[in-house]
Amino acid sequence: MTLLLAPEFETAVGVDADRDMLTEAQRRASDVGVTNVEWRHLRAEELPADLGTFRVVTFAQSYHWMDRPLVARRVRDMLAPDGAWVHVSANTTQGVAGDDPLPYPRPPWSRIDELVASYLGPIRRAGQGSLPSGTPSGEGEIMLAAGFSGPTRLTVEQGMIVERSVDEVTSAVFSLSSSAPHLFGERLPAFEADLRDLLTTTARDGLFAERRRDVGIVIWRP
Repeated sequence: MTLLLAPEFETAVGVDADRDMLTEAQRRASDVGVTNVEWRHLRAEELPADLGTFRVVTFAQSYHWMDRPLVARRVRDMLAPDGAWVHVSANTTQGVAGDDPLPYPRPPWSRIDELVASYLGPIRRAGQGSLPSGTPSGEGEIMLAAGFSGPTRLTVEQGMIVERSVDEVTSAVFSLSSSAPHLFGERLPAFEADLRDLLTTTARDGLFAERRRDVGIVIWRP
């Protein structure tokens, strides 16, 4: 998200709680020639961290993991009077479910979920914690209580068909907080072997296909 938006701004700051994610972000920034980004190893709860005042602050599929009331209050104080909080909801891991014909099989997501549960248990993990009742709701009330107004909602329609390799789907599974590599501990090699075996036997010529989901954008103003 930071690399996509940085060219539209004078400067940008990318924040992540995982050092390895920041290392990868720096590598990719170098690859694409983005030079106006400062990368900071922080949890959102540690903001404002002397980062300054911003025109836009974005969250991409991450806010629900945080102390939401605390982060909302702190981010509001970091925004310029005409600034905006932009919450991007884009499920880039799984495509649209359906039975319309595609050039390759869809990834077997239900079987992947079953495999993850066989290793980690039936309650969905969420990083260091769990989500026994699913993703928390009530974001609107939290934002209003923190002094925001809105929201304005936009939908960016996708619908395009993309091909995905076994490696790409494997990476997508490990990118989820509910199946991050560290959760498997010593069983990680066994899980990855089982995952790759499942994907290899269900792919065709090593490939899957999916139709991309629409992207939802929610904009709040201070």
